[in-house]
Amino acid sequence: MNNQRVYHFQEGNAGMRELLGGKGANLAEMTNAGLPVPPGFTVTTDACREFYEKGGQLTDEIFNEIKQAVRLLEQKKRQEFGNPDRPLLVSVRSGSVNSMPGMMDTILNLGLNDKTVQGLAQSTENAKFAFDSYRRLIQMFGNVVFGVEGIYFENLLHSLKEKYGLEQDRDVSEEQWRELIGQYKSLILEKTRREFPQDVYVQLNLAVEAVFRSWNNQRAKVYRKVHQIPDHQGTAVNIQSMVFGNLGNDSGTGVVFTRNPSTGEKSLFGEYLINAQGEDVVSGVRTPMPIRQLEMEMPEVYAQLLATAQRLEQHYKDMQDIEFTVEKGRLFILQTRNGKRTAQAAMKIAVDLVRENVLTPGEAIRRIEVSHLDQLLHRAIDTEAALEVLATGLPASPGAATGQVVFDADTAEEWGRSGKRVILVSMETTPEDIHGVLAAEGVLTSRGGMTSHAAVVARGMGKPCVCGCEDIRIQSGLFTVDGQMIREGDWISIDGASGRVIRGEVSLKDPEISEELSELLAWADSIRKLKIFTNADNPEDSAKAREFGAEGIGLCRTEHMFFGADRLSVVQEMILSDTLDERRIALNKLLPFQQGDFEGIFRAMNGLPVTIRLLDPPLHEFLPDMEELIQQSVELKYAQKTEETVKELERVEQLLRKVRNLHEFNPMLGQRGCRLGILFPEIYEMQAEAIFRAILTCRGEGIEVLPEIMIPLVGHEKELKLMRELVERKAEEVLGEEKEAIPYKIGTMIEVPRAALTASKIAQHADFFSFGTNDLTQMTFGYSRDDAEGKFLTHYLEDELLSTNPFQVLDEDGVGMLIDWAVKQGRSVKPELKTGVCGEHGGDKQSIFFCHKTGLDYVSCSPYRVPLARIAAAQAQLEFGSASTAANGRNKVATTS
Repeated sequence: MNNQRVYHFQEGNAGMRELLGGKGANLAEMTNAGLPVPPGFTVTTDACREFYEKGGQLTDEIFNEIKQAVRLLEQKKRQEFGNPDRPLLVSVRSGSVNSMPGMMDTILNLGLNDKTVQGLAQSTENAKFAFDSYRRLIQMFGNVVFGVEGIYFENLLHSLKEKYGLEQDRDVSEEQWRELIGQYKSLILEKTRREFPQDVYVQLNLAVEAVFRSWNNQRAKVYRKVHQIPDHQGTAVNIQSMVFGNLGNDSGTGVVFTRNPSTGEKSLFGEYLINAQGEDVVSGVRTPMPIRQLEMEMPEVYAQLLATAQRLEQHYKDMQDIEFTVEKGRLFILQTRNGKRTAQAAMKIAVDLVRENVLTPGEAIRRIEVSHLDQLLHRAIDTEAALEVLATGLPASPGAATGQVVFDADTAEEWGRSGKRVILVSMETTPEDIHGVLAAEGVLTSRGGMTSHAAVVARGMGKPCVCGCEDIRIQSGLFTVDGQMIREGDWISIDGASGRVIRGEVSLKDPEISEELSELLAWADSIRKLKIFTNADNPEDSAKAREFGAEGIGLCRTEHMFFGADRLSVVQEMILSDTLDERRIALNKLLPFQQGDFEGIFRAMNGLPVTIRLLDPPLHEFLPDMEELIQQSVELKYAQKTEETVKELERVEQLLRKVRNLHEFNPMLGQRGCRLGILFPEIYEMQAEAIFRAILTCRGEGIEVLPEIMIPLVGHEKELKLMRELVERKAEEVLGEEKEAIPYKIGTMIEVPRAALTASKIAQHADFFSFGTNDLTQMTFGYSRDDAEGKFLTHYLEDELLSTNPFQVLDEDGVGMLIDWAVKQGRSVKPELKTGVCGEHGGDKQSIFFCHKTGLDYVSCSPYRVPLARIAAAQAQLEFGSASTAANGRNKVATTS
């Protein structure tokens, strides 16, 4: 076993990402490629895990390794850690396996103390710079290590500048920095009863421990949960010799992307600051300059940066996010990583890299984050809308949002939970605000640039963001712009594509699929084996899904067709009927509505299969609320007696009796699905008749119809046998001689565990199995989804009793086992049995991977998730190949008939 816990950059490579973290692996790779990387070393993720195993302390063994690594670093730099004559200073940065920008902590200028600061002043001949660097260390150390809130340090700095009439940090003199350093030290002592350590090795020990601890700070945990990053990974720590961008006007620091992360355009994109340290660029405290201006100010440095950027992109075969520092005219690369990008940019970059022969189509598909496709389908502001533009900032993350203004992350979270749409407005966001960004529809900041925290995090989440909108002035509970006042709770809209801030609500329009996305989807379609169907209940959704590439309808929920204003009264008439004859009269009124619905869907899906689920929900859902009826009854009893009120009272009391009769203690397990068809077969007969009449009408118009009739909630094979016979009788009656020419199927939705367990018996009467994973999850776990998500499921996730919400990501160990068993048992009876998933899991990448491995024929999801599912299905094929079909001992079944 390798007990090495510390690796110098030259000892590592990009393949050691799990051990060295993404940043450490890339620093090692760049060092070995000969790029100008300041020397340093990485403390591994193994050390982080050991740190937590030892109760949150570095062991002597690990720290001795760190000290040995420092000695080698001293030799390389010809400096000495803690030596006032030639002091070695280092940065201590986190570096997780997966990129988590801004979520964990960093400390710069470590190694400065009251003595070494004098040495730094002498060696650089710049005392003002030295003491500025020292106050930065004390501030960061006090915040990160000792937990003193940053606002206390900022208040002291603000007071100092106010005292001396200074505008900018760069205007502060050496003596004034000295004064502030004394105040910072006193602040730490007052707040923590601890002194800022003068021993540089104590500084180093505490700093490494603090960075390890930041792996479990609240913002990092929230970020990991959102991006499904495993908690057990831990973070590495990178200790790197300092280079300084704040040594004067021939120094600077910046962040640059090899392509535009918002549009994907192939040109350097980024920002820099002259005479600044790296945190100044990303913190939003100063508004940086566009990278193109560096070409005019430092042409040689710019040329070297451009060449380095191109080299790194070719090496990693992806757009890179590069941090750099210029010290006295000399370029240093501090970090490179695959850059966060918008959905639009991701598509363009992937396609362009294939066109440039850097990637193959398959490699490009692998690179796509399927969540980006959700972002691509974000809405935009309707171009026809009349807009009252308040201000314009930087277009930091595209998409449009409309919501009520809030000024802090906690309020955003609170209002979001209550169902309100909010826009988080702040001078700038910090990593502590991640929960507010998550809850908000979009983010607006008055400071910061395109690489600020707000911009990077919003882009990663697919949230619209406008940054650096300097025209707005934020005060307590409101912001002003050009004399106009916007208070908390007022409605605004933001356009992350143009940077516009707009007063009031605006109408948003649906997006369109770009040329690049169309090309990627075509590549995905040529790779994937899994069919992608949609859940659609009307012609409009059907047409939209087909536009997005759906290959059929996997779930048409007929109960959704009964809620229209023109038909709800007829449905209530049917339910309230006391005799079969009365019920048939109501059903005959509903028949043309149903037939028209099916005709519209068949026309939209011409030539593609359409799976229609017969009526499923409890009947009481179509009736008024019981409490409201009781209240009406009481009011009518005490009202003045007239012929009108007496008749109304009779009607209300009849409704009330029916609602009470239909009341169920657990409607999810009550009279619904096929049980309804068995007790009231005339309802299913009407629906079957409407389907077959619609088929005849559409065939007469030259429409190719591939209907599939699904019997819901079957738990016993006799239920399906009885309902299949009912449908077949109606087919014979309506279709007559044409019956044999129409390729209809009859199958069932597997959503009861017993159905999955007895699948071999149920398959004898089924042409297909459609797994309704929403209900199957509820019944397998014994959770009511509404109650679980509203009450205890959050606790389960936070305490890691469950790793994911099983209603969002398919539970492979339980629900998945039932699906796998049912597929195998069903196909043991009918090898060509068509199988698929039609629950919400059909649009989730991880669940799609499971469906591919299990050998299902299709997944069905909402129309707007169809592109995501097409990409995910291709990624599953690239990841797992066709092993699933081999394991099932069968060829893929054609799913279009």
